[in-house]
Amino acid sequence: MSDLGPSLIQFEEVWTLPKVNGHIKTDVDFFSMRLIKVEAFLEREYLIKEGKSVDRRKNVLEFGDDEVKEYVILSHRWVEQEVDYREMVKLVKMAVEERDEIRHRDGYQKILQSCEQAQKDGYKWLWVDTCCINKGSSAELSEAINSMYRWYENAQVCYAYLHDVPDPQFPTANDKERYPDFRGWPEWFSRGWTLQELIAPCNVQFFNKDWQSIGDKRTLAPSLRKITGIPQHILTDGLRGDRPCVAQIMSWAAHRKTTRVEDRAYSLMGLLDVNMPMLYGEGKKAFRRLQLEIIRASNDQSIFAWGCNKRTGSVLADDPSDFWNCGEMELMGHNEFIEFLKDDIPEGDIEDRLGSFPITNRGIQIWLFLCPFPRTRTLFEARLPCRFLPGDPPVTISLALWESNYYRCSTPFRLLPTGESQFRQVYLRYQNPLHRNLTFEVDDSTLTENGFTCCNTCPKKFTGNTLMLTSTDPLCVKVYFDSQAVHRRFSVGFGQCFGKDWIHVGSVGSNIIHPPPWEDYTSDKYFEMLVNMPEHAQAMSKARSGSEGYGQICVMQTHLPRTTKILQISSVMWNSSRMCGVKLRVFDDPDFGDVSGEWTAFDVDVGGFLHDSLALISLFI
Repeated sequence: MSDLGPSLIQFEEVWTLPKVNGHIKTDVDFFSMRLIKVEAFLEREYLIKEGKSVDRRKNVLEFGDDEVKEYVILSHRWVEQEVDYREMVKLVKMAVEERDEIRHRDGYQKILQSCEQAQKDGYKWLWVDTCCINKGSSAELSEAINSMYRWYENAQVCYAYLHDVPDPQFPTANDKERYPDFRGWPEWFSRGWTLQELIAPCNVQFFNKDWQSIGDKRTLAPSLRKITGIPQHILTDGLRGDRPCVAQIMSWAAHRKTTRVEDRAYSLMGLLDVNMPMLYGEGKKAFRRLQLEIIRASNDQSIFAWGCNKRTGSVLADDPSDFWNCGEMELMGHNEFIEFLKDDIPEGDIEDRLGSFPITNRGIQIWLFLCPFPRTRTLFEARLPCRFLPGDPPVTISLALWESNYYRCSTPFRLLPTGESQFRQVYLRYQNPLHRNLTFEVDDSTLTENGFTCCNTCPKKFTGNTLMLTSTDPLCVKVYFDSQAVHRRFSVGFGQCFGKDWIHVGSVGSNIIHPPPWEDYTSDKYFEMLVNMPEHAQAMSKARSGSEGYGQICVMQTHLPRTTKILQISSVMWNSSRMCGVKLRVFDDPDFGDVSGEWTAFDVDVGGFLHDSLALISLFI
C-alpha cells in the first residue's frame, strides 16, 4: 500500500458495514479482508475483451480470513489512474466507453498482470489496496490500515512492482540521473507504506515495469540493506526475533514520504506493534499519538533519543525524520546501564523505577539521571539506557526546566555538564509550549545622549529600532560601550521563551586590561543569555503575575560598575497584542542609591496609547 491519496479518502457520516452477497457482515467475521478471486477476474476480463456476455451477478471480490486463505498481495507505488473499489464492482454495469477507459488505465493493467502472475504461481486469491478497500467507509478504512501489517505478514507472496525500473535486473547501484527525486533509487523505496510491505512478508518478489521477475528479498538482502538502511537479518527474518529498538525502526522511515501527513504515522503502526484510530485531518498530531501509544505499550526509552533541532519543545519528535541518525541504535540492559553509572547510583530499586514511565495529564512521569549544565539552573543533560553503537556510552539528551516541567531542547554546543548526576522523578511535557512571533520596538536614544554607543548586534535582526523574534530566532543581543571608556561595556538581550517575552542586562565589563574583540564579546553574551532563557523569562513572568489590566509596564534598574550611572529599562506589553515597547535610559546617581536589579511591574489601562507604547512609557516613567 503506497498511498491512500487525498482524493480517494471520502468519509461517510454513518459508518458503512461491508457486505457479502448483499448481506451485512456480522461481528464474527468483521475483521476479514476483501480479496480478488483471480480466476473470476481473469474470466471477466477475457469475456469483456472478446465482446462476450458477462454474468453481472458474479462477484470478483469476496471476503476471506487472512489466517486461513492462501493469497498473494501487491505492493506498488500509486499512480494517478488507479482503480477503486466502486469501479471494480460496477465495471460490467458501466457504459462501454466508461468501462474501456477504466480497463486501459495503468492501475487496471497492474491488477490484471498481478492476477496473471498469481495464477501462474498457483494462487487463487489476490489483495490489492486500491480496489479491495471501500474507502467510502471510514470504519473499513480504519480497520484495513490497522490490519495492514498482518495482512502483508500472512501473505504467501508479496509482489513488489517497481513501475520505473525498465531493466531486466534489480538496480544495485545508486543512479541519481535516472531517479533524481528519490535519492538515486526507484520510487518504491521512497514511500512510507512500502516500508512495512518490504519487512512484513517472508517472501517478496520484485518485478520491473514489464512484469519481469528481477529478484527476491532474501537473495537481494545485501542490496536492500544498502538502499533502505534496514539490517540484513530483519530483511531475511522479519521482526519476529530480536526486535530492534523504537528509534532504529523510526530511522528506517526518516527519508520516506507519504501523500498524507497523517500516513507518516499510520504507516508505522504495524512495524511498532501498536494500533490507534484514524483521524485524517489531524496532521502532525498523528505522529505524536503514535509515540504515546508506543510509550503505553513499551518501556523503550530510545523513543526520546531523536536528534533535537528546536530550541525548546515537546519531548516527542515531530516526524520520523528526527530519527535519521538512529540507524544502529540499540538498547542497553539495566545491569550494563547501571554499571556505567555506578558512581551516581542511589540506594533503592533502580530497575523498577527505570522500567516504567506512565503518561499523565501533566506529562510523562519518568525517573532520569540528570546532570546540570554550568552557568544555568534550567538546563540539564539526561542519560538514556540506549546507545548509538555497541560499546558506546549511553545516549544523552538536553532538557529545559520550565515551571516544574521539563521540555526537550537543543544541546548547548559550548557547554559540558558538570557535577554529579541526580536520579530524579520528573515530568516530560509531550505538548509543545506556546510560541508566537513577537515584535520589540526599542528606543535607546537617551543612551547616545549620555555617551553610550551600540557597537554590535547578534544576530543582526534590527530594522531601525524594530526587532522581530520567532520560535526559531528567539533572541537578539545588543552591546553598548561608553565613549569615554571603550572597555566599559554592557549587553542587553531581547528574547522570548515558552511564549513569554523577556529582557535581560548581561554582566557588565569594567576596567579590563585587554578586552576581547567586539564580535567575540557579543557572541559570548549571546550564548550566556541563550542557555539561560528560561530563567530570564521566569524573572519577568514572576514580576507580571497577577496582572489584571489592559497592559503592563515593567521597570528594572541596575548600576553600571565603576560609574555613578544607573541603567533603567522600561517595557510595556499589551495583553491583546504581540508588540513590546522598550525604552533604555542612563542617568547619574551620585548618591549611589540602592537599586535591586530586579523587575517590578504595574498595570495600565490607557487604551489610547495602544499603538504608541514608547509614548506610554514616557508618560508613566
